[in-house]
Amino acid sequence: MSQLTPTRPGQKSSQRSRTWTPAHVFSVVLLLLVCLTMLFPLFWMITTALKSNSAIYQIPPRLWPEEFHWENFINGFKAINFGKLFLNSSILAVLNVVGSVFSSMVIAYGLSRIRFPGRKVWFYIFIGSMMLPAIVTTVPLFKLFLSIGWYQTWWPLIVPAFLGNPFFIFLAYQYYFSIPLSIDEAARMDGANHWIIFTRIMVPLTRPVWIAMCVYAFQGSWNDYLNPLIYLPFSPEKWPLSVGMASFAGGFAGVAATRWNEFMATNLLYMLPSLVVFFVAQNHFMAGMGALSSRSSK
Repeated sequence: MSQLTPTRPGQKSSQRSRTWTPAHVFSVVLLLLVCLTMLFPLFWMITTALKSNSAIYQIPPRLWPEEFHWENFINGFKAINFGKLFLNSSILAVLNVVGSVFSSMVIAYGLSRIRFPGRKVWFYIFIGSMMLPAIVTTVPLFKLFLSIGWYQTWWPLIVPAFLGNPFFIFLAYQYYFSIPLSIDEAARMDGANHWIIFTRIMVPLTRPVWIAMCVYAFQGSWNDYLNPLIYLPFSPEKWPLSVGMASFAGGFAGVAATRWNEFMATNLLYMLPSLVVFFVAQNHFMAGMGALSSRSSK
């Protein structure tokens, strides 16, 4: 006599998931094609970094190198003084992350949690400034920093970050606005002031959103090319890595013609910090964006 086994709740759904319809097959094939299309430039970059310079121009081109030239990383590292420029970029990125995230969180806290006349006007001014293209403010800011003697220094690349980022203020404002004001009132009844409420209550509650800001700020500073080029054109020792990489491709680093294998090798090293920051903060970043989206839709 056969024994009947009870059907588990997840069993039917798992059997149903194994059913492949033409629509499922088409979607999987389409996703694979999109993934391959997006990953192929990275694959080509890696293989180019490991080829000799003559093998790059070989016709027909070879996808996989015949010989691996690991010395391309060392030669590219030396060609643009990679270590010094990496240190410059790291210092600028850390200061920009700290300054922009902290100032934006403080400004957004004041606009969303403290009642004072005109706070709505200030919020709309910050939001309205997001509509201005960055290129519109380039010339006035350059004249301002030139007049106060900040040309050829790092100050124009650091100080504006400590004055708040309109996009970050908007993100933090939306997040703060979803937290009940009763939390503030309970804390004030226990004797807490605004600084204690901000540092001990709001910062832990808003961790996903400020981690997402950190990722945005780091990538924005790390990949910033235009501003260092405007304010530090004649100070190669102060350049960040983004300008150094461009100078490598342009042959300004004492290279007669661009050696693309070494250029690709240094580009891989240049990409690593952004990838590491994103993958380390990936869970918090996605949680922050998801929580912000759900709060905005309410």
